Order: sequence, then structure tokens, then C-alpha cells
Amino acid sequence: MKGVWWSNPIPKEVRAVVEALERLPKGAKKFGGTDGLCRTFAGLVDHTLLKPEAQPDEIRQACEEAARAGFASIVVNPCYVKLAAEKLNGTGVRVATVAGFPLGASCTEVKRHEAEQGLEDGASEVDMVIRVGALRAGDDEMVKDEIYELAELCHGHRAILKVILECALLTNKEKERGARLAVRAEADFVKTSTGFGPGGATREDVALLRSVVGRNAGVKAAGGIRTLAEACSMLAAGASRLGMSSSVSVLNELRGRASK
Repeated sequence: MKGVWWSNPIPKEVRAVVEALERLPKGAKKFGGTDGLCRTFAGLVDHTLLKPEAQPDEIRQACEEAARAGFASIVVNPCYVKLAAEKLNGTGVRVATVAGFPLGASCTEVKRHEAEQGLEDGASEVDMVIRVGALRAGDDEMVKDEIYELAELCHGHRAILKVILECALLTNKEKERGARLAVRAEADFVKTSTGFGPGGATREDVALLRSVVGRNAGVKAAGGIRTLAEACSMLAAGASRLGMSSSVSVLNELRGRASK
């Protein structure tokens, strides 16, 4: 599946990053050297710390890592949004949180409340999990209406909504339907996985989602991306954002290979 992104509407900056990664270390020259490539790559990454046992000091450390690297955002559980927002104030790194996470089986009102509280606490991105069972049962209106309600809320706060489909639980037809519903409900991104389900991101799922949403939404690959090769593979398949808990080690791998 090498080169899938050529036939898909991937942003030019992402295509440029993929080309550079595939031609390391020479590819870094296009970005002015290793530092430039690393900064550009970091800007495509959501630095993620959602494990239930995470402690405040770990959140603070993750915020420091995100600020140093210049990651697009840090993703934390709702109880840590205020802490992350205070820590990252003025750094340019966005704070993202989750709603209905990780099962998606909360009532719409609960997801809305979680999102609203997160936005009030300082989040500027929300990753919500759809009601997977409703999608599988064919209740498309329910799925779309829930996404729309959270999209309207987020956009009212000038925030981004990402919609997690949990692809490992869906057939390809269900993934396509879910992605179309997300676009119709005005979501900003569709996302492959929570990272807590039976499987994480795959090239095939990323390419499928990109083929469905086209230029109408971003595609976030998340779950099990732990190496530079895996990250590059997701970008090449059509991802425009990467959700990783191994962000720092992947960035260090990129820096090491680009500086040879």
C-alpha cells in the first residue's frame, strides 16, 4: 500500500513530511535540517496520556515534554484538563480531552457535560467516542445527532471535535457509514481508535477513512503507534494527525535517523 496518499486528498505539508521521512537522512534538508523536520513532524502529533493510573506529576511531565517538542496537543483525561491548561499556557500547545471515553456507551447528555466541562477548564480539542452499538444496529440518526450536538458545542467554543469510531469493532461498511455521519454532523476529524479497544490504528483503516472523508475532515490515527516506521505508515495512508503515548521516543528516533 505504499504511496496510497498520492491518490488521496492529503494536505501538502503532510505529503512533504512523508517524502522527507522516506528519504532520511537527506529528506531533512527540505525542512532546513533535522530540527526543522522534527518541529514539523511534532506539529502532527497529539501527545497522549490517558492511562487511568496517571498521576498529577506525570501529567506535568507530559506537558513539559509537549512544550519542548512542540506537539500539536496533549490529550488528557477530563480531571486533568485544568492542570494541563495552566501548565501549557502560552506555549502554543493545545489541550485536548475525551468524552464518552473509552466505551462510547455514555448517554449523549453525559458526553456533552464532559465536553462542556473540559472546554470550560481550558481544552480546545475534544475526542469523543461514538455510540458503537447504535452504529452497528443501524441507528444512524442517533449517531449523527449525538456527534452534531458535540460539534455544535465545540465550535461554539472555537474548539475542534474528533470522532472516535473504534474501527476494530466495526466492519468496513460500518466504518464508512460512521465516517460519513461524522462529516455530515460537522466533526473536524475522524479517528481510528481509543487505544483501549481490541485493536489500534491500521494503514487500511486510515486509508479507508481518508477515502470517505476526502478534504472534508482530518483523519487521526491512534492506538499502537510506537515506532517511526509505524507513524510514517499512517501518514502515508492518509492520517493528518497521530495520537501517540510514545511520542517522545518516536521523535527521538526521528532525530537520530535524520542527523546521521
